[in-house]
Amino acid sequence: MTILEAMVLLTELYPSLAQVQPAPDAPDSGLNPFDVPANTVLFSENAACQGFPLVLSGEIKVSRNSGDGRSLELYRVVPGELCLVSSACLFRVQPLSAFGITTKPSTLMLIGPDLFKRWLETPAFRNDVLGLFAERMADLTALIDAVAFQKLDRRLAAALLGRGQQLLITHQTLADELGTVREIITRLLRRFEREGWVSLGREQIQIINGAALRALVSTQPV
Repeated sequence: MTILEAMVLLTELYPSLAQVQPAPDAPDSGLNPFDVPANTVLFSENAACQGFPLVLSGEIKVSRNSGDGRSLELYRVVPGELCLVSSACLFRVQPLSAFGITTKPSTLMLIGPDLFKRWLETPAFRNDVLGLFAERMADLTALIDAVAFQKLDRRLAAALLGRGQQLLITHQTLADELGTVREIITRLLRRFEREGWVSLGREQIQIINGAALRALVSTQPV
């Protein structure tokens, strides 16, 4: 992707940037697109924030680590969306509270801290960032509810649904998404298999009875 193509795409995905100064394509903005492969760590938990990522293509998964090596996915950033963790870090000048990793080949631009602060002086961009806080807070509240109040078997059933009949996914990946350990996920999947809901293979899961999984998801907590 050329710089010109990237700048056109940038303003299409993030319309509020058409009003910021300096403009994204101004020489003193220092913005250039860069490509990263899948599974690239873009920022690390407790590290200083190097800038604010804008996603032109691909996807960033943002997660938190636990003390025992597990991780919990907080949200994902796709083209046209903004990263809450990065903005919070830049607002308060404190270390990052989570880590971000690309889930697929991605093209990004990184806004430096000084440029980010200058752009915040533009009402349209500032409103986008503040709107992001509201949206992500709703997402994180739903995540907290799921972790705190829903049983893991219901959360696992929900994670399996909506991915098609044949899932090419490992037990470890599901464990990472749900913030638990692989052994528990394996135990639950084997229970699902005994019930006739799924069929397990090497790094794949076939949905046999989606209606049963949906019924489990819809049951109310005791």
